[in-house]
Order: sequence, then C-alpha cells, then structure tokens
Amino acid sequence: MTRPRHRRITAKLLVLAALAAAFTAQAVGALLPNVPLLLAATAASLAAEGAVYRWQRGMLSLLTKSHADVTVRHVLRDLLLVVGLLRLGEQPRETVYAPLVAGLLACYVLHCAIQAVSVLVRRSRTLPVVTRNIDAAALRLSPAPPVLLRRPGHRLLVFGLPATGGLLATVATDAPLCGAAGLAVSLLCSVAGLGALLLRLLPGRRPAGEREVLDWFDAWLAEYRPTVGLYFSGSRDSAYQANMWLEPLARLGGRPVVVLRERFMVQKIAATDVPVVCLPKVSTLMRLEHSTLQVLIHPSNSGKTSQVLRIPTIKHAFVNHGESDKLSSCNPYAKAYDEVWVAGPAARERYALAEVGVEDKDIVEIGRPQLDAVRPYAGPPAGRYTTVLYAPTWEGWDGNPGNTSVIAAGENLVRALLADPGVRLLYKPHPLTGTVDPRAGAADLRVRELIRAANRGRPAARPAHSAELAGHAARLERLTMSVPRAGADQVERMLAQAAPEPGRAAAVAEAAAGWNAAYWAALPEGEHRIVTEARPALYSCFDQADLLISDVSSVISDFLASGKPYAVANTSGLPQEAFRVAFPTVAAATVLTPDAAGVPALLAAVRHPERDTFAAARAALALRLLGPAEPPAQQRFAAAVRALAESARDHRTRAAGRLPADLPGQRQEKQPPTPGTAAPVTPPRAGRHR
Repeated sequence: MTRPRHRRITAKLLVLAALAAAFTAQAVGALLPNVPLLLAATAASLAAEGAVYRWQRGMLSLLTKSHADVTVRHVLRDLLLVVGLLRLGEQPRETVYAPLVAGLLACYVLHCAIQAVSVLVRRSRTLPVVTRNIDAAALRLSPAPPVLLRRPGHRLLVFGLPATGGLLATVATDAPLCGAAGLAVSLLCSVAGLGALLLRLLPGRRPAGEREVLDWFDAWLAEYRPTVGLYFSGSRDSAYQANMWLEPLARLGGRPVVVLRERFMVQKIAATDVPVVCLPKVSTLMRLEHSTLQVLIHPSNSGKTSQVLRIPTIKHAFVNHGESDKLSSCNPYAKAYDEVWVAGPAARERYALAEVGVEDKDIVEIGRPQLDAVRPYAGPPAGRYTTVLYAPTWEGWDGNPGNTSVIAAGENLVRALLADPGVRLLYKPHPLTGTVDPRAGAADLRVRELIRAANRGRPAARPAHSAELAGHAARLERLTMSVPRAGADQVERMLAQAAPEPGRAAAVAEAAAGWNAAYWAALPEGEHRIVTEARPALYSCFDQADLLISDVSSVISDFLASGKPYAVANTSGLPQEAFRVAFPTVAAATVLTPDAAGVPALLAAVRHPERDTFAAARAALALRLLGPAEPPAQQRFAAAVRALAESARDHRTRAAGRLPADLPGQRQEKQPPTPGTAAPVTPPRAGRHR
C-alpha cells in the first residue's frame, strides 16, 4: 500500500472513530446523567461533523450507505440531549420539556418538507437542453436557489445548530427558555427556506417546461442553421479529446456547433465562441435530423455515438483525438462512420493492415490542424539548459506493460535526467494516469516527488515577469469565466454564458498567447516543472522542449511536426529491432530501455547535432505520419468538411425526390383482402439476400 493512500485511509478511520467515540460519550453522559460529559461529547460530535464536511467528503457516501446519514446523526445527537434533559433533576420533567420535544419534531418535519420541495425545484430546473454561448433568456432562466437550500446535509447542520445550541444551554443551566429560543430560531430559518423554495414553483418563477424548451430549440436550429458540428460523449477526464478540435472547428467559419450528451461536459469544454448544446435524451438528439446540420466530426468513440449515427441526414467523420501505433488507432468501430479522417499515409496503411472493415475509399488524409502553429526545429539548445519533455501516456485498458513507461521506467528516466545538471525537465503525465492501474498512479506520485526534491536543491530567483503573468491570467479569467457564483446550477450558467461578445475569441487567443509567453519567461532558469493543469497546453510544451521522451502514443506523432529529436521508452519486453518493427512511429526515435542507460548519449546527440543520426528519418517519418506541410492541415480539414457536406446535401436531394412509397417505413397492419379479390403480390426488393 502506498504511503499517500495509507494516510488517506488512516485519516478516514480517525474521523470515523472520533464520531463513534463522541456519540458513545454523549450517550453515557445522557444516561448517567453527567452534564460536563454530555456537553463536551456533543461539542466534539459537532466538531467531528464539521471535519467530515470540510476535509473528508468521501466519508459522507460511506456513512449514507451504512444508514448513518446526516439526518440520522443529527436526530441521534438531539435525541440524546433530550434524554439527558429528562434524566436531570429529581422530579419528573416530561411536562416541562414536552414543548421542546414538540419543537424539535417540528424542525425535522420542516427539514423533510424543504427537501421534498427542493427536489421539485431541482426537477423544474433540469431542462431537456443545456446550452453555452447561446441566448436562452426566452426560457425564463434565473439564478439558482442558495446552495444551503439545495444540500440537505449542510442545511440540516446550519438550520439545526441554533436548536442544538439552545438544548446544550438548557442542559447546562436547566433553563428551558434557552432551548425554546434556539428552537424558535431554527424554526424561523426553516420556514423562511421553505417559503423561498415554494416561491420558485410559482408558474411565473419557474423556467420553461419541456415542451416549451424543445420548441425553442427547434426555433434556434431553424434560425442559426448549423452546418458542421463536433459530437462528443465521454467521462469527465476525457474532455481534452474534444477540446483539441475546438479551434480547428471554429476556424472553419460558417455556422459550427458542439453537440454533447452529458450535462457535466458543458463546463468541461474549453473556452470557445462556438455554440454548445447538450442533448442528454435520444429523443431530443433526433431533432437534429430535421435541422440544416450536414456534417458531424467525432474525436472519440463511445456507447452514445451509435445513437447519433442513426440520423441519415447527417454525414459522420471520425477524426480521432490522436494517432499512434496502438490498436485504438485502427478500431473496428471506425467502419460505422461515413468517412475516417486521418493525418497521413501511415494511418491509411494501418487500417489496411488491420483489416477491420474500413475501406480505403472512405479514408481522407487531412493532416493535424492543431499542429500548424507548432514551432519547427531551430537548432540545438542555445542556452544553459537542455529542456526535456517527459510525457508518458496512461496504462490503458488491456494491462499491456508496454502501454506506459511510468510504472517500469518512469523513476529511472527521471533520475537519469535530473542527474544531468544541464537539464531542465518538464513532466506532463497523461490525465488518465492511474485510473485503471493503481501502480501507475503511485509511480506518478513518486516521479513528482523526485522532481520537487530536485527543485529544492536548485534554488533560483524568480524573474520579474510574474506580475505580467498574473495580469494575463486575470484577463483570461475575466474572458472565459462568465459564472461568478460557485453555487450556480445549469440554468444559472445558461443565463450567464449566453451569446459571447463580438471579438471574444480573438481576445481569448491574444490573452492565451500572452499568458504562455509570460509563463515561460516567469520561470526561474533551470526550474523543473510538473505540468498538470489545462495551461500550458501540450503543444506549448513542445515549443519549449529540445527533446521529447514518451511512449508509443499520439504524442510522438504530434511532436514530429516540430522536427526535434525524440525518444521512446521500450517497456514492452520486445527486443529493440522487434520493437521498431511492431511500432513504425518509433522508426526515427532513440529507443530507451527501462533502466534509462541510454539517457546520457541521447542528451549528447541533442546538444551536438552532428551526433544525431535520426534527423533525415524524422523528416521522412513526419511526412508519412502527418502528410505534407502544404497545403496547411487546416485547409485540408476545411476541404474535407466541404466535400462531405456536399455529399450530405446530395443525399438529402435524392431522398427528397423519392416517392414515399419507395422509402422503407413503419410496419403496417396487414388488411385482409376483400372477398372475391386476390391479395396483392409484393414484388421482391432488389438488393442483398440473406
């Protein structure tokens, strides 16, 4: 068990033990009765509850599954206070404290009522279409209710705190008035919260209903008349696959749109001026069939992709989110699309060799539009340091040890690089590292600690560009973050993220370029970096690097656009020659063994180009993998979109010219023939026989 995981488990056990001990002590204090113990145990219980909500949110689901959710815990806490009150003193006290018990019960009744109304409000604010960059004010959008009214755990703790405090004061002073005052405050808060939620259910205060929203969406489609779109469905960690195609999509001109399927993905999509629509239900998605949308590009495969492929009026192209020698780059699913768009001839050959059903006539070479701005090789390192980018891929789904170098070689590679005083290391792990194999996540953490330790031994003054970096960051924040409130729900975000101001995209691009320049300038000379945030992007790291070390992945294919040297870690167990044959993208790379013994010679070849024996091979491989530099990939991408859109329009024209009887329709009930007439004979359909 790794140390960080051990610490997390220990912390959870300590919090759980603290809660259990506090409730046990509270029960003992109530039954004895012992006022100091009861007061201290109740206070400790409340403190432990706050610690759970502040630092151990993962414990909440565990407690709920154990039928010890926040309501049960709060009821038990207050019940023990009432038991303590009833056992204090010598005379019977039921009559004195009966009103307090009744008030306490009323608080819990109101809590349940607020929760029920909160669910109704949430449902009324769950629209069948979620948008970004679209003016949806006609749907009567409004700010979300306060977070406190939407989260039952927080609400019960906050609204119930005056009642609990009043009961504690009553236990300490034997004055029922204290408990009554606390209960009154809790009841007033609950009634006010319930009223605020009920107001939102009034007809004029609710957002538009489902029918109205769908009619509005149809009208928007008719007015905007989209022509090309990006379709994406995936997990929270996979948004980068769609984000890399946003800029090429926006540069197409025309009327592009982003079509999503998961509600959470709307906020995962990076800053863009392209309209974004999320259509969670299949029935809503099918409304695109009658729109002007002609082409959808798909950067990934998912279970929900098959649903949109059923729309016959739209042509579909698979563009992938990167190309490599892995099986995922020639997936049999690709034959479901009308066309498969690849970077260069190597991908065409890969599909032919794989024999997965993708016909050569359906493959279109478009290059990689994202790489048009990557700076080309400008010679060996000119400064004091050689910048090395180590960008390993993730472990994948199949458990193949050759997928990622992090587990078997990551620490050795990083140690070898850090041992050279002339190296500045940029470490950019894949976002999914450790999601399947915990060993990869643990190795990633160890690599990060090695880099932090190396930085501690290499102190350096920070340049004066930090203020400039902060200015660019603040400007980017203003341009891209249009929802100032952390507690905003989807409806409030739709209201805030309406149609962008003209020129915002250009302003964002300018601010991002300024941020990139200031970020690298603000780093102390020679400081190693762990890059895990959205900025700086991978291609920005390409521009800084003199050398890439990676695995068999799309990263090395993309890096070839720079013309700079690269190396690939061989953790597959194959001999080097067999490794090069199995993975053609390694043809122009230095192959490193898991022990990283070849790192010093690799660095020497980067610093002294006369020792670089792969320069010509890199140029030839770049042509095979990425296609020609002219015309630029963005132009080839746009030409492919135009050609497929024309094909879609031709298909619609042919379909519109057919008679309804010529088209397959819904199965009809067979009518019995009229007596004395023969049943009509249906001619056989031309086509394939089963």
